[in-house]
Amino acid sequence: MADLGADPSLGDLSRADFGELLEGEPAYRLDQVWEGLYVQRRPLAEITNVPKSLRRAIGELLPPALTLVRTQSADRGTTTKHLWSLRDGHLVESVLMRYRDRTTLCISSQAGCAMGCSFCATGQVGFDRNLRVGEIVEQVLGTLQEASSTDRAAPGRAVNSDAAPGRAVNIVFMGMGEPLANYDAVWAAVERFHDDMGIGARHITVSTVGVVPGIARLAAAGLPVNLAVSLHAANDRLRNRVAPINRTYPLRDLARALADYRRAKRRRISLEWAMIGGVNDSDRDAAELAAFARPLAAHVNLIPLNPTPGYVHQPTPRERIEHFAAELASHGVNATVRVNRGTSIDAACGQLRADKLVSIRKGSRPARGARARAER
Repeated sequence: MADLGADPSLGDLSRADFGELLEGEPAYRLDQVWEGLYVQRRPLAEITNVPKSLRRAIGELLPPALTLVRTQSADRGTTTKHLWSLRDGHLVESVLMRYRDRTTLCISSQAGCAMGCSFCATGQVGFDRNLRVGEIVEQVLGTLQEASSTDRAAPGRAVNSDAAPGRAVNIVFMGMGEPLANYDAVWAAVERFHDDMGIGARHITVSTVGVVPGIARLAAAGLPVNLAVSLHAANDRLRNRVAPINRTYPLRDLARALADYRRAKRRRISLEWAMIGGVNDSDRDAAELAAFARPLAAHVNLIPLNPTPGYVHQPTPRERIEHFAAELASHGVNATVRVNRGTSIDAACGQLRADKLVSIRKGSRPARGARARAER
């Protein structure tokens, strides 16, 4: 069996690892367990064609990596934020967004973030550690299972269950952390989503603030996933302030890496641009952004700035955002103004911070009173 480190969880094991674990069982048991977990997307306890004694043994050997601490909903129930506790007490958040024909899951790759982007709540909190493969995979499995349970309790929505294999599921690595700073675990999770859950590469997006070596590794990898870059400034002087990683990988190096990725994968690159009033929303900023985006044939997502506790600047007014989009169009660049989801529960872009007021001892579940206080 591959080296899984200390105390592996259910999501840490690959199919080959599971095959070794089930050595001595009938060969079809592996298919039953694997299909139950990743195709039917059921909790282990509900894979009823596997003997209860075997399910119990697997569960004891491979306990869950995550404990659900709380859920919060917004946008008439179409946006749900999940707060998860890891076994060591660190906290991460993920967000589920329901649309008419699809479900999008925004997941975390690190507990905290070391990139220090000035407007981002996760960066303001700081960095705890990288997530393991199982901790990434189980965010998706746990969210879909919890959503399916909710749907069964609300018959009017059951036909659109997020866990139904035929329903389109998009996964975006846009939660807490810098995915390309945790490349090995992120890519192993991507392969699990693609190979075992049947989620196509065009439905998986990896976001980065501009870690150039990671972009090169993505370009050489086997799956043509979507790539989104949190740009936010298109001159080095301003980007050094907004996204300090630019001091290590300046815009010229980033542009070269993105061009290589586009040639290798033939995928359109997305550039994310948080609209910050008086900082990056002038006509000059639009011209600089267009000059960066146009050679890459990149699409620009304009994101109204979401409020965070540690950032003093205000969002760009809506009419100015529309003007900025028109300026980009005049320079030959396509842009979309994103409709933010989950702002009221701090679930929108740049707002995830895994509430530090929630304290969980290692190996424990939150007491009912503590959970109630956290939800207020």
